[in-house]
Amino acid sequence: MFRDLLFPVVLPVVGAFLITVVLAPVIIPYLRKLKFGQTVRDDGPQSHLKKNGTPTMGGILFLISITLMTLPFIKVYPNVVPVLFLTLGFGLIGFLDDYIKVVLKRSMGLTSLQKMAGQIIVTAIFAYYVMVVADVDLAMRIPFMDKTIDLGILTIPVMFFIIIGTVNGANFTDGIDGLASSVTVMIATFFAVVSIGMGAGIEPIACAVVGGLLGFLMFNVYPASVFMGDTGSLALGGFVVGCAYLTGLQLFIPIVAFIYLIEVASVIIQVTYFKMTKGKRIFRMAPIHHHFELGGWSETKVVAAFTTVTALLCLLAIAAI
Repeated sequence: MFRDLLFPVVLPVVGAFLITVVLAPVIIPYLRKLKFGQTVRDDGPQSHLKKNGTPTMGGILFLISITLMTLPFIKVYPNVVPVLFLTLGFGLIGFLDDYIKVVLKRSMGLTSLQKMAGQIIVTAIFAYYVMVVADVDLAMRIPFMDKTIDLGILTIPVMFFIIIGTVNGANFTDGIDGLASSVTVMIATFFAVVSIGMGAGIEPIACAVVGGLLGFLMFNVYPASVFMGDTGSLALGGFVVGCAYLTGLQLFIPIVAFIYLIEVASVIIQVTYFKMTKGKRIFRMAPIHHHFELGGWSETKVVAAFTTVTALLCLLAIAAI
C-alpha cells in the first residue's frame, strides 16, 4: 500500500523541493541584478523598511517546480489539470502585476479593473472546463454532516465569489516573511491527505506544492532573501480553491484557509469602519498580521501562531469530512 504512494506522493514532494532549492541560488541573484526589488510602504510597520530592495517575484521558483512535477502525472491523474490551470492562471495575473510595479515602476501595478477582469476570465475558463469538459460534480460537502448541497443555478455565481475571494485572501496573507508559504503548506498537506483518502486524484499537484513551498521557505523565512510577490500569492490562492472544487470541499475553505479569510475580512472591516467613523480604526493596522506586529509580536511569532492555527483547523476539517 505504502509503495503505491511513492510515485504520486513522495516523488512530487521531493522533486519540487529539490528543483526549488537548486533554482533559488540562480534565480534570486538574477532578480536582484535586474533590480526586481520590493518597495515597502512607508505607512507600514517601520521594521519593514529595511526590506526595501529585497528581490520579489520569487513565486516563479515554486511555480516552475510545481509545474515540472505535475505535468508527468496528467495522463494518469487528469484532475490535476484544472488545479494547475487555476494556479498558473492566477500566477500569471500576479506576475503581470509585479512586473508593472517593479520593472515599469508603476506603483499600483495592474489597475483594479484590469486585475478583476483577469481574475474573471481565468475563473470563467475554469468553470467551463470543470462543468463541460471534465464534468466534475460541483455539489458541496457540508462540514460535520454526511450530506452535500447542490446550488443549481447559483453554482456559477457562487463559484466566482468563492474563487476570487479565496485568491485575494491569499494575496493579503503575503505580508510578512514566510507567512503565506507556511500557512499554505499546511493547507496543501490537508488536500493531499484528503485526495488520497477520497480518491480525488489531485495528490500529485498538492504534494508538488508542499515540496515547492518547503524549498521556497529555505529562502523566504525571516529574514527573507526573496519574496513571492503577487506572482506567488495569487497562484497559491488559485491552487487552494482549485483543490477545494475538485474534492467537493468548497465549504471547508473557511476552515482550512481561515487565515486567508481573516486577513481579507480585517481589511474590509478596517476600511469600512474608518470611512463610517471618519478616521477611527478597529485594528492597529490591516491586514491583521500587521495588527499583531504593532502589538509587539515578532514576525516569526506571527508566522508560528498563524501556521499552528491552520494546522489545527486542517485536523478539524479532516474530522468534519
